[in-house]
Amino acid sequence: MLYLNENDIRRSVSFEAMMDTIEQSLRIFAKGEYVMADRLAVPGGDTTMLYMPCFAGGFAGTKILASCPDNPKQGLPALSGIVLLNRADNGQILAIMDGATITALRTGAVGGMAIRNLADENAHTVGLVGCGVQGVHQLTYACRVRNIEKIYLYDAVQSDLSGFIARLEGMITPMKPEIIVCASADEVLEKSEIVITATPSKKPLFSNNPQLFKGKCIIAIGSWQPDMRELPDAVWEYADVVYTELPFACEETGDLSQPLESGVLTEDRVKYFGDFLLEKDKGIVHTLGETRFYKSVGMGIYDTMAAQQIYKTALERGFGQELK
Repeated sequence: MLYLNENDIRRSVSFEAMMDTIEQSLRIFAKGEYVMADRLAVPGGDTTMLYMPCFAGGFAGTKILASCPDNPKQGLPALSGIVLLNRADNGQILAIMDGATITALRTGAVGGMAIRNLADENAHTVGLVGCGVQGVHQLTYACRVRNIEKIYLYDAVQSDLSGFIARLEGMITPMKPEIIVCASADEVLEKSEIVITATPSKKPLFSNNPQLFKGKCIIAIGSWQPDMRELPDAVWEYADVVYTELPFACEETGDLSQPLESGVLTEDRVKYFGDFLLEKDKGIVHTLGETRFYKSVGMGIYDTMAAQQIYKTALERGFGQELK
């Protein structure tokens, strides 16, 4: 049984390979070649335990995470946990991996994959609302799929973003885009062609002004519970459709469940990205609207497929610690 810590995991995967793995996960999901339960979220006070099991690609993977949104105020990570990788045929545990690192890498890859497929190829500006661990990974992937010249930042909790900026610059080197800290989320939205949200907010981050969303590519990452919401109703004035991963997203995230309940959004405008990719593979050209919107809630197949890729590379390169 192999134990892989954060350093082992990062040495075992490239950003490009992780985005390819996410795309492959979506294709497998669309074809139904998997077994996966809906994510189980068990709240206990300020901590929520998340359990995400999945069979795919000849392996079984289970991610177990503790989500503690207030931890950063105490200098602790908001997410901590593990990913278990088993053989699907006999259940033997092959590896134990750092769950927070896999979550950051694969969720960043979801955003990068969405930008790679949806954003204008000539987009040069990206904005981020929510400057945490996930945010820095989202921007890192964005800079690998588009020639980003300016990055706009806003965080409602942190006033000093110097540490975040230093980490971001280290992750995107040798690229050196200009990084600007904004006074509001609306300013980020106004100045950016690609807009990423990565917060646990329970109310919309932006003003309910449709003009702010015209011509944007929006990647919404943070809302993963029914009472969470990052986008106002105004986004539906210009976004013809929203792409997401799976039907359960319509129940799980307030960014979809709330507008569906009010009637601002209708189910026929919710599209699944695995279908998009399979049709693209067949040469079907999709006409994308002026405003493009991808909403991610995540799913266990991402972690299982990512863990497989990391495990195989770690074995080949001799990374990790063998546990007896």
